[in-house]
Amino acid sequence: MTDHLRRVSRALLSVSDKSGLIEFARALVGFGVELISTGGTSQALKDAGLKVRDVSEVTGFPEMMDGRVKTLHPKVHGGLLAIRHNPEHVEAMRQHGIHGIDLLVVNLYPFEATIARGASFEDCVENIDIGGPAMIRAAAKNHDDVAVLVEPSDYVDVLDELTQHSGMTTSTLRRKLAAKAYARTGAYDAAISNWFAEVLSDPAPDYRAVGGKLAEKLRYGENPHQSAAFYRTPDIRYGVATARQAQGKQLSYNNLNDTDAAYECVAEFDPARSAACVIVKHANPCGVAEGSSLIDAYRKALACDPTSAFGGIVAFNRPLDGDTARAVTEIFTEVIIAPDATGEAIAIVGAKKNLRLLLAGGLPNPRAAGMTAKTLAGGLLVQSRDNAVVDDMSLKVVTKRPPTEAELADLRFAFRVAKHVKSNTIIYAKDMATVGVGAGQMSRIDSARIAARKAQDAAKEQGLAEPMTKGSVVASDAFFPFADGLLVAIEAGATAVIQPGGSMRDDEVIKAADDAGIAMVFTGTRHFRH
Repeated sequence: MTDHLRRVSRALLSVSDKSGLIEFARALVGFGVELISTGGTSQALKDAGLKVRDVSEVTGFPEMMDGRVKTLHPKVHGGLLAIRHNPEHVEAMRQHGIHGIDLLVVNLYPFEATIARGASFEDCVENIDIGGPAMIRAAAKNHDDVAVLVEPSDYVDVLDELTQHSGMTTSTLRRKLAAKAYARTGAYDAAISNWFAEVLSDPAPDYRAVGGKLAEKLRYGENPHQSAAFYRTPDIRYGVATARQAQGKQLSYNNLNDTDAAYECVAEFDPARSAACVIVKHANPCGVAEGSSLIDAYRKALACDPTSAFGGIVAFNRPLDGDTARAVTEIFTEVIIAPDATGEAIAIVGAKKNLRLLLAGGLPNPRAAGMTAKTLAGGLLVQSRDNAVVDDMSLKVVTKRPPTEAELADLRFAFRVAKHVKSNTIIYAKDMATVGVGAGQMSRIDSARIAARKAQDAAKEQGLAEPMTKGSVVASDAFFPFADGLLVAIEAGATAVIQPGGSMRDDEVIKAADDAGIAMVFTGTRHFRH
């Protein structure tokens, strides 16, 4: 594409984010650019001593209806949309007194920030921008003549070009800015439409839009031959999207995915009740525990599968302290994520230059509503977030023997973990810690066997006389279709079981539990995770 230079003679500026505005506008004036502006932006420019024309002066109409109508006028949109080398457009401009606008600087009303702070319905509606998107789309369509900027980060590139080309912009930059402009209005409208769907409790609107803002370009995706990037959405949950990286090299696609899995799992454990630690490897927990302190929880989680923990992701539900940081850094770890950290902990982790430390600022609410999406060939699967929490479930004892209080506590613990493990899932737990994890198998009996085998390997590595599945409880994310998977768990030493129930063979499974003298409870809630 040949680079066509276009001089910037007039610019319209109307922004809600005024960072860098005065410096940018002053630089434009230095290139001989006439400034046009609206409302608060105009006042800010005037207060800085800059000469600026109000849009109302250009259009001949005052701003009205609380500012809802100010730029929706032919003298604005004609100035943006007129094709400069089209004789008919030029003649129409002459006849109607329309002057070209060569540069548009607009960032939209802060709708996303408004809904994020839980504002009222009326306040959210008032923060839906109309004139801004209309002008942005008009300028972007006519990018052969007009440059459009939608955020302050674009200022530097435009000023560099004006400097390099004596007050003119290139078509290469204008086209790049136009693409960004349409993406911005698309993401903005996505936020609005999804907010309306949530307000209306509509889980399946006729159209579903998904949008986000680039947080970071990644080196590659799941594999080196795949490109990748991380985008933040308006649905802000504490975690990787809110985290400050206090230490370590750039996060990869897999790091981000695994860290999110670890932090969502650890958020199931109320920090006011106990300290908790989750260790994740390849998106599955390989060790989870509650303890009297973070270091206690970490050591119990690590004991479940110390082999898999090597090179894993470690998440905590309380601020990281120095003692725990020392323990975690004794083995190779990719990422630590916590709500916060002490200065001592940050310094300890800082000695490991490649170890990433993320401070999320809080824990995501496991009960919060929201949506998740997954791409398919030619489509999206969208569903509500699995916000079912075992503490809110009415557990039904279905065996002759009810669980003891200690077993019941471990059962609830195990079912919290099962929610975050790939299906089919079997979790063995004892003393508020996982002692065997079976994940992602095609049959439930294989998950039960793998989890038991993992427990045997861990016992051998730590010099224990027998695996910790002896005297444990077991959780299944979905019902046992046959008794065989349960029998494997009983053979491994489980004394109590928690599962959703609902199989055609529930009676057969309950009988197997009664025959073995173990307790079983049904939750009535399934936690498939694919």
